[in-house]
Order: sequence, then C-alpha cells, then structure tokens
Amino acid sequence: MIKINNARKLYTDQVTIGPLNIEIPKAGFTSLIGPNGAGKSTTLMMIGRLLALDEGQISVANMDVSESKSKDLAKIITILRQENHFVTRLTVRQLAGFGRFPYSKGRLTKEDEAIISKYIDFLDLTDLENRYLDELSGGQRQRAYVAMVLCQETEYVLLDEPLNNLDIARSVQMMEHLRQAANEFGRTILTVMHDINFAAKYSDRICAMKDGQIAAFGTVAEIMKPEILTAIFDTKIEILEGPYGPIAVY
Repeated sequence: MIKINNARKLYTDQVTIGPLNIEIPKAGFTSLIGPNGAGKSTTLMMIGRLLALDEGQISVANMDVSESKSKDLAKIITILRQENHFVTRLTVRQLAGFGRFPYSKGRLTKEDEAIISKYIDFLDLTDLENRYLDELSGGQRQRAYVAMVLCQETEYVLLDEPLNNLDIARSVQMMEHLRQAANEFGRTILTVMHDINFAAKYSDRICAMKDGQIAAFGTVAEIMKPEILTAIFDTKIEILEGPYGPIAVY
C-alpha cells in the first residue's frame, strides 16, 4: 500500500502541492488525472523519492521513502519519468539490463539474463533487442524503457505519462501491456495520465487532482461522473456508456 500523510511540496508562497492524504491499495492499476499544474507529476516524483518532501510522510509497503536506504527502496519501487535521454548508445537489451542493477550491481547473472529476456518477450521486443535506441520508433523506444522498469521486478511501478508522444495505436498497445503486467505479475502500477478515457478503460482506480489537492479518489465508476469531471477540469464534460465502459465527452 502507498500511504501519503500530510505530504506537501512548497515551490513558492503561491505554488504549493498538498497537503496530500491518500491510501492507494496494493496491486492493480491506479491513474492520476487532472489539468496541467494540478500536481500529478510532483506527487508521483515524491512517492518515488525523486523529489523531496517539505512536510509530511510517504510510505510504500511500510517503508518510509524519505528515510529508507536507496538500495532497499530500489527493490520495492521503480519509476519512469517523462524525460528519458540516454547519451550513451545502447541496445534495447542493454537498456533493459539496467533494471537489474539493484540486484546485480552491473554483473549480470544467468538469472538476470533470464529475467531480461522475460520482459523483452513480454513487451514484444524480441526482434529488436539488439537494435540501438536511436534506431527505434518512439513507440518501440517507450516499450524498451518500460521493459527496463519491469526488469527491476519491483512490486510498485510508477510511470509519468507513459503515453507521451505516442499515437493512438501505440497508446492502446502500451496500455494493454501495462494492464497485463498488473494482472499477470501482480504489480501495483501508478501512472500519470492526460487522457481520461484511457484512464477509465484500463484503471482499477482513479485519483483526480486539482490545484495541488486530491479532489476525488475512487473506482472508475465513482470518478467518471459528469459533475466530478466538470468541476476538476473547469469545462463541461458528459459521460456516455461505451462498449468498454464510461466515456468522457467534452
């Protein structure tokens, strides 16, 4: 479980995220939604300890993210940011291998290699594993980064806008893979999403944020309501029942 207790990030006197209070259950898929500047990415970064708290406490699997040792936390949480710029020319397999560093410290064992192969196959990258990242399409490269994250084999996986710069077909493919990872491997996936309808289709729970606060948290059915979404996004939103669940219409 992810527990956030009175967590705050103070940027300026006018810009503050929090105080945030929420408990996100173990396992399943949770999406953070909300307008730009709502605090979604900041919240994700604080959970993943890429951004220090100014106040409050965050724990993941009963580990205080501010106090725990990095080597221990790296076996519980992994996080993928929007900005992924590797200067070194790497192949897909080499990149995925970085996910084993908390265990191998750079010396890959047969077990590590088997785990790398497992997730390369899972993400349909087998034919591309020896290709360099700069030879891949945006969608293929994004899958390679997700393979690296899954190779870390943490229970909690944090993803900041994993659909960034992907077209609709590649976005669907990515979400199918992530949903499958939550189901098959029992991962707890927390992701920042801009597309409400993708969040609704693939998530178990949705956390809606606005103005640095948690505005609503619940199941998809509880959050996908016109009055809730209209208030969060400050624009009229209607909800239709589609073949795969509720659809937000602007």
